Amino acid sequence: MAFGIKREELNRWKQNVEAGNIAFLTHYWIDDRFPGCSTVTKVGCSDLEKLEQWGKQYGLKAEWMDLRGDYPHFDLFGDHQRRILSAEGMMEQLNRFQ
Repeated sequence: MAFGIKREELNRWKQNVEAGNIAFLTHYWIDDRFPGCSTVTKVGCSDLEKLEQWGKQYGLKAEWMDLRGDYPHFDLFGDHQRRILSAEGMMEQLNRFQ
């Protein structure tokens, strides 16, 4: 379940994904499969090749892409999330949930 974001943030992320841009969206998220993680960052892009190439630079594998639904994305948690957001200059995405 996603929470802690505004509808306009979600809509802006969806629009950017649909436009073929690499788009980031961090929100609170609780899943028993990932103990100790309280946030997830979804990095999406409708251009699958572009998304795959983006992920490769951070060691993410194409098979890790979530292709269900209309918004292809990688889910970033924990150390990967912090490392990648830091490298992208987007720590404000995570810091607001600390």
